[in-house]
Amino acid sequence: MIHNKKEFTGGIVLIVAFFVVLIAMFQPIFDGHNAMGYLDNLYNSISKGSAYYVDNLKEEAKTVSGYQVNVTMKMENETQAADSVALIAATGATATAEGKDLTIAGDYFAILSAILDDADRMYHNDGAALKAKYPAFQSKDDRQALYNWSTILAGFDKELKEQKAFAEAKVAFNINSKVVETAYNYYSVVPEQIRDKAGIVIFSLVFYVVYTMWYGFGILFIFEGWGLKISGH
Repeated sequence: MIHNKKEFTGGIVLIVAFFVVLIAMFQPIFDGHNAMGYLDNLYNSISKGSAYYVDNLKEEAKTVSGYQVNVTMKMENETQAADSVALIAATGATATAEGKDLTIAGDYFAILSAILDDADRMYHNDGAALKAKYPAFQSKDDRQALYNWSTILAGFDKELKEQKAFAEAKVAFNINSKVVETAYNYYSVVPEQIRDKAGIVIFSLVFYVVYTMWYGFGILFIFEGWGLKISGH
């Protein structure tokens, strides 16, 4: 027997409507994506838009202007070491590869500036620019040159610390973690500022709270209408 038909019916309506909306959210009706995919892309775009540090790191790189670097680092494989010679040569510095070992000598600031310029292009999803700049990478993944730069920066960080050049090593670490890795991980994502998407962001957060409560009240009304109650006795 139904204890309260009105309340029970209201709960059924809420639950049915809940699942109708849920099914709709799984349809590709939001710019070709379902609701979850659309919001995932949106929040990735906003996250990328708030993670642009190229200008800040260009200023930090100036603190090592005039420093001449001379290090030998271990790359991941022989191919990466050989390909990286072309990257270094484009900066005006010199590099030689022997097996996995890459030896780099030259103007540290010029190398870091080139890395920042390349990362800036990739942040703006211009992988074609790097392929045009480095012919050796034309047949490779768009992000390969940037991946090599990341490995080189990690090598600078390690080897310069061993040379007690801690300030110079820190600049390499910061450029890698704040600029190069960001550009690599967010490649192909279009950056957005949260102020430009404030409406949809607020709506999505409010909807999440309301939708969760919607389901809870639906269940509550069904059981209360059915006559089931929680009692401490």
